Amino acid sequence: MDAYLERLGALPMFGGCTNKELRDIARIVDELQVESGRVLMSQGDAGQEAFVIEEGAAEVVRDGQLLATVGPGSYVGELALIDAGPRSATVTATTPMRVLVIGTREFSTLLDEVPGLARRVLVSTARRLRAANEGAHQPIH
Repeated sequence: MDAYLERLGALPMFGGCTNKELRDIARIVDELQVESGRVLMSQGDAGQEAFVIEEGAAEVVRDGQLLATVGPGSYVGELALIDAGPRSATVTATTPMRVLVIGTREFSTLLDEVPGLARRVLVSTARRLRAANEGAHQPIH
């Protein structure tokens, strides 16, 4: 269990959490192995979970355009859990992955009970949205 808590604590989303908070997180997240090519979420679908990437990589595509490649330490899917809106992008594994899965209710619990986590999620999400919006305004060549 200590090694698992160390892995959780090494992820930017959970950095700065106490051992008690990491134990609480460990109880409510599920670990999942994902094969290359698997779609984690599809644009327009309802969001039921968010994913924290421990190992591997995935592509984030919106309206057929590659927005980003994400890897260890990144998380995806939280936007639909925050606002209950549809998925804003499709995320597909480009390599085998190990991810932590956080359901809607568990995500809300984490944001309510782990000090600082809501702010980290908010700041990270705002940065990604800003980058995506800035990219959308770049000239097309």
